[in-house]
Amino acid sequence: MRGVVFDGKQVQVVDDLEVRDPGAGEVRVAVAAAGLCHSDLSVVDGTIPFPVPVVLGHEGAGVVEAVGEGVTHVVPGDHVSLSTLANCGTCAECDRGRPTMCRRAIGRPGRPFTRDGLPVHQFASTSVFAERTVVKAVQAVRIPKEIPPASAALIGCGVLTGVGAVLNRARVDRGDSVLVIGTGGIGLNVLQGARLAGALRIVAVDTNPAKEAVARQFGATDFLTSMDGVRELLPTGADHAFECVGRVELIRQAIDALDRHGQAVLLGVPPAAAEASFRVSSMYLDKSILGCRYGSSRPQRDTALYAELYRQGRLLLDELVSAYPIEDFDKARADAEAGRVARAVLTF
Repeated sequence: MRGVVFDGKQVQVVDDLEVRDPGAGEVRVAVAAAGLCHSDLSVVDGTIPFPVPVVLGHEGAGVVEAVGEGVTHVVPGDHVSLSTLANCGTCAECDRGRPTMCRRAIGRPGRPFTRDGLPVHQFASTSVFAERTVVKAVQAVRIPKEIPPASAALIGCGVLTGVGAVLNRARVDRGDSVLVIGTGGIGLNVLQGARLAGALRIVAVDTNPAKEAVARQFGATDFLTSMDGVRELLPTGADHAFECVGRVELIRQAIDALDRHGQAVLLGVPPAAAEASFRVSSMYLDKSILGCRYGSSRPQRDTALYAELYRQGRLLLDELVSAYPIEDFDKARADAEAGRVARAVLTF
């Protein structure tokens, strides 16, 4: 079968991948569409260290092809959006409704694929840049069949992360002010999360002026090409500032842009050893710096919620999609890196 493999030096679209049958508590999914997220590119450029060879991709949707022993919540033929959280479901964190904190869901790459008889790693417990993948049953969330696969795929990472950061982690409230730094796939979902939450002033900042129209479409009330004008729009500062780029200097600017009791939420991914600095004295007015993993999501609950919001026309998904056949991975990658698309989506 076809797939996108990174061997530590180069990325290739190959046609000789194999994937094993699902075991107990697992599901095999025929992938229909998969979004190209910045995290995939971060594996390639070394920002996210990961063992190789590896099948890339972690934001996907498809159709259940087979289920292992004990799986009852999905059956062959169901349409599903895939979560990256291979959480155990039985630890204290899972029991508290915090699957993103489950230690079994973090840093345990499996190897369900083979190529030339040799095992190939699975990225983020999903590896959806392949025609088929095997995941834990908890990762497969049933969705309505009428949702287009390319749109459904985006729920699995960009939407869960961006919208979830607003609703679950920051808990933005009606009338709040929100600053969003970076309007890529994650930033746009933060914008629409803020809109859904009822934020009154939503300021988007991106150095590319061509992104203004889509930023406003997703919820921005104001658009700036630098941080210089933020204080003119928000004289006392922002209630919430989301850094969606992954640059330490922008993290500092997000913190400095906060109002009293403000929160800076870090969503961008800088290099693993990167350090950021801030004035300690600036934090004494009840300000907070919040890390956020995967939008603090509960995928079985949140995916269904976002799917319904999409059906009601309140959550934008189709507007994010620029589709490419998997054979055009290099073009999709180039367009994504250049910021020419909101989200490149590979299709099978």
